[in-house]
Parts: sequence; C-alpha cells; structure tokens
Amino acid sequence: MQQDFTQEASYIRAKKRVKAIKGFYVHLIVYVLVNIFISGVIIFGLTQSGYNLVDTFSNFGVYSTWLFWGIGMFFHWMGVFGFKSLGFGKDWEEKKIKELMDQEDEHSKKR
Repeated sequence: MQQDFTQEASYIRAKKRVKAIKGFYVHLIVYVLVNIFISGVIIFGLTQSGYNLVDTFSNFGVYSTWLFWGIGMFFHWMGVFGFKSLGFGKDWEEKKIKELMDQEDEHSKKR
C-alpha cells in the first residue's frame, strides 16, 4: 500500500515537472515568433518613414521587446530549471575540486 502511494506521488511530481518544462518551451516559441513579427513591423515602419537600413537596425525599438521580454524569459527559465542548470550544483563543486587537485599533482610532478 505504501509502495503504491510513493509511486503515485512520484508520478504526480514528474508529471508537474514535465508540464512546467513544456510550458517553458511553449513560452520560448511564442517569444521568438512574436518578437520576430514585432521587429519586422518596426523595421518595415522605420524604412517607410525614410530611415536607411543601418539606422533602422541600430534603433533601440527593434530590440527593446526582445530585451525586456527576454528578462522575463530568463526568470521563467530559472523557475523551471533552477540554478543547477547553470552547472554550479554540488556535483560541479566536487568535479572542480578534483580537477584542480589533479592539475596541482601534474604540476608538481613536472618539477
């Protein structure tokens, strides 16, 4: 009985995690598609207003939505994947310590 409950609870947690990951990727696709459209509209509008192509692409309005929505995307990514996805988890610390110790051993053997 306890085994069934544990297995079901594990399944529910995994299902929530998959839903969160899927939500992030849907958000990412919408972010890219909508920003391409918005940037295209802004570029088209600026070129119709007499801006040359270089001035159009150097206009902050073309990139502003990417930047500000991108900050929101970063926090969504952090909420779904967390700091461990940056590679600075406990495993990283142990691997880095071992790597530095190995480098020190090699350096002392060369002397």
